Amino acid sequence: MNRIATLVILNYNTRDLTLKCLSQFVSDLDTNWQVIVVDNASTDGSADAIAIAYPSIKLIRSDKNLGFSGGNNLGITQAQGDVVILLNSDIIVTAATLTQLSQTLMANADVGILSPQLLTAQGRPQAFAYGQDPSVSYLLKRGWNALIWHKPLHDWNIQKPIVTDWVSGACLCAKKIAIDQVGLMDDQFFLYFEDNDWCLRMRQKDWKIVYDPHYQVTHLGGASEQHRGKANQFYYQSLLHFYKKHYSGLQYFLLKWLLVAYQVLNKS
Repeated sequence: MNRIATLVILNYNTRDLTLKCLSQFVSDLDTNWQVIVVDNASTDGSADAIAIAYPSIKLIRSDKNLGFSGGNNLGITQAQGDVVILLNSDIIVTAATLTQLSQTLMANADVGILSPQLLTAQGRPQAFAYGQDPSVSYLLKRGWNALIWHKPLHDWNIQKPIVTDWVSGACLCAKKIAIDQVGLMDDQFFLYFEDNDWCLRMRQKDWKIVYDPHYQVTHLGGASEQHRGKANQFYYQSLLHFYKKHYSGLQYFLLKWLLVAYQVLNKS
């Protein structure tokens, strides 16, 4: 049966958050919605708790932590909807907003990915919810603004929809037809830059990436990150993989030196 949309929620040791996330919208979604929860080898009893609380939801249990890309890919391969929505377990959203996002995406023929505006728990626009590809020139400008002027390069509090290079995978709505063209997320990105890479591959197939503040969700953020140092390590590894994949050898070499310089300056 053809579905309106498929919702894929990735869970990793966030049992209570995932149960609360599901409780916001499951009972209010149309019966044509497909809800999939992927448990990424949690050790907190998440999978059993979700299975008991929501027996009608499709639960995929991974026997190992596949990271953000690999875990979501398990759900995407089972998706039956015309729209696939990736949703972090720490997102606060209503069924109405999810429905509106899927309808808006399908109403715009040239848009491959649509993201709502992400808000922090304090109600402020979340930084780095969208942006430009991380070219050397872009990273230099962003680093200069952060280190010298102590301000972001972007205005996160936008008022109108914008076409951008990438949007965050925390709440990302993608057309199934676009996914079929570009393939699954690259599971070589364990965490970070998988959304950037996916959006770039969509753009290479002439799909637009849109960030739309007309729709808003709250992103609590960092719920499954136990150690900031480990997260930073994943960030730099993923950035280097992005460069190997999309940029020249010279740019990759420059990036490695820029990362060393940035880390030294950031500690001083």
